[in-house]
Amino acid sequence: MMVVPALKRIFSCVLAVGALFGVTVSAQPTQSNTVSISAAFEFTSLDPSKNGFVYSRMQVLETLLDANESGLLMPALADRWDVSDDAKTWSFHLRDGVRFHDGRLMDADSVVNSLAIAQVKHGALRNAPIESIRALDKSTVVIRLSRPYTLLGAVLANYANGILSPDAYGKDGEVLALSATGPYQLYQFAPPHKLVVEKFEGYWGKKASIPYASYLTGHRAESRVLQARSGQVDIVFGLDPASLPSLKRLPNLALYSNAIPRTIVLKLNSGHRFLNDVRARQALSLAINRQGIAKGILRVPGSETEQLLPASMSNWHLNNVTNETEATAGTAESLLASLGWKKNAKGILEKEGEEFHLTMMTYADRPELTTVATAIQAQWQAIGVSTKVEVTNSSAIPMGHQDGSLEVALISRNYGFIADPLGVMLSDFGVHGGGDWGAMNWNNKAITADLTVLEETSNPVKYKATAQRSAQIIFAERPMIPVSFYVQQTSVNKRVKGFRFDPFERSYFLNEMEFVKP
Repeated sequence: MMVVPALKRIFSCVLAVGALFGVTVSAQPTQSNTVSISAAFEFTSLDPSKNGFVYSRMQVLETLLDANESGLLMPALADRWDVSDDAKTWSFHLRDGVRFHDGRLMDADSVVNSLAIAQVKHGALRNAPIESIRALDKSTVVIRLSRPYTLLGAVLANYANGILSPDAYGKDGEVLALSATGPYQLYQFAPPHKLVVEKFEGYWGKKASIPYASYLTGHRAESRVLQARSGQVDIVFGLDPASLPSLKRLPNLALYSNAIPRTIVLKLNSGHRFLNDVRARQALSLAINRQGIAKGILRVPGSETEQLLPASMSNWHLNNVTNETEATAGTAESLLASLGWKKNAKGILEKEGEEFHLTMMTYADRPELTTVATAIQAQWQAIGVSTKVEVTNSSAIPMGHQDGSLEVALISRNYGFIADPLGVMLSDFGVHGGGDWGAMNWNNKAITADLTVLEETSNPVKYKATAQRSAQIIFAERPMIPVSFYVQQTSVNKRVKGFRFDPFERSYFLNEMEFVKP
C-alpha cells in the first residue's frame, strides 16, 4: 500500500475530530465492519476535478447542490438558493453547522475558495460565464454571471466542484488532503486500485452505521464476477450480462438491473474521407442490428436505440424515431452505391482503387463494448465495410480525437454526467466542433445557435422545442451513431441491506446501508 504524505494530516484530523465529538475511532477495517465495493474505473489523484466521481460515490465529497433520480436539483451543502429576476445573480444559503473532516466549520469563505480553485481547473465550471464568486456574509455565497446561464445549478452539482476545507489545498490549488464534508472520510488512499473510507461522526446529515467502506478497482469483468460469487466483495457494479444467469442461482446474492442515462454509441470522425458524407454515416447506422445486440449480447431486450438520450430526458428524446424513419433514405447498400462504392472480388467496397477500411477503437474497462464492437464489425463486413477492432485504454479515445487519428470509436457515453444533459451536449456538439467524447470534425450552425439559446432559456416550452430541434438534427446527420441504452448490472451480497441505486451514479448511498444481523 502506498499512502501519500499529505494524508498524514487527515489521519491526525480523524483523531482530532473523533475526540471533538466524543467518538472512539475504530482501530482498523475488517471484513465484518467494512462494506466492500468493486467497480471498473481506477483513480490516480485526490483532486475532485480529476477523480471526484469516486469520492462523490463513496460519500466523501459533497457539492452545494444535489440531484434526485429524475435529475431535478435538490439542496445539499446549500439548503436553499435564489436567482435574480435577470437570471444573472445566484445566491446560495449554506447549511449551519457543517463541519469538514479536519474539524473546521464550513463557511462562505471556504466555499468561495473551493469554487475559485475549481473554476481554473478542467471542468464545466470553467466554461460558465461567471463574473465573480464572493461571500456576502458567513453563510451566503453569491455568484454573478455575465449573462443568464440556466445550467449553473447543474454544474455546481457536479463532483468536480466539490467543497473542500481551505487547509486541503496547497499554495497553487493542488489538493493535498481530501478533507470534505461527507458522511465518510478518507482512511486509506492506495491509487489506482484501492480506497478505504471511514464513517465521519461529525456529519451534518444522516450518519453512517457501517464503520468502513472500501472501493476496489477491477478492470476484468470475470474478476468482478468471481468477487461477487465468492463473497469477497459485497457490491459489484458493471457485471457482464452473460454472467447473470449463473449469479441468479446463488442464494447469497441479490441482482439489480437499473437503467441509467448512459448510451453505447459510435463516435465518428466526420472529417474522414470515407465518413464526411451524411449518406455514409446513415449507411453504417442502418447496417447495425440493434435488436440483436440488445437481446443476444447485452441480454437486455428493448434497450436498443437510434437516438442518444433516453425517454427519461424528455426534452431531448424524440418520440417517433424508428428504423423506418431513417430507412426512407434507402438501404445501407444503396446509400453507399450512391457514393460510388462497389464491392470487389473480395466482397469489400472499393472506390477509385481504394477499399473501405475503418479502424474501430474501444476499451476493456466496460467488457460489453468489446463484444458489441465485434458484432458491429461483422455487420459492417456484410455490407462490404472492412473494420479492424482495436481494444485499447479509454484514454486513447480523447487522444485520438485531439491528434485527428481516430476514425471510429465505440464508447459508453454518460449523458447524466451533469444533472442537466445540456452540459454534455454543449461539450459534445458545441461551438468548437465537438469534444473528446462527442462529435468529431462535425459542425452545424443550427446546433451551435440552439445550444447557445438553451444556455439562457428558462421558459420550459421554449427549452423543449429548441432541444427537440437539436436532437432531430443530430439524429438526421449522424455525427454519432447510438446503439443501445445502458442498464447497470449490480450484485449485492445479502449480508447488506438498504442498497439503493442512483441512476446518475453520483452516490452509492453508503450511509443508508446496514449489515444484516446474524
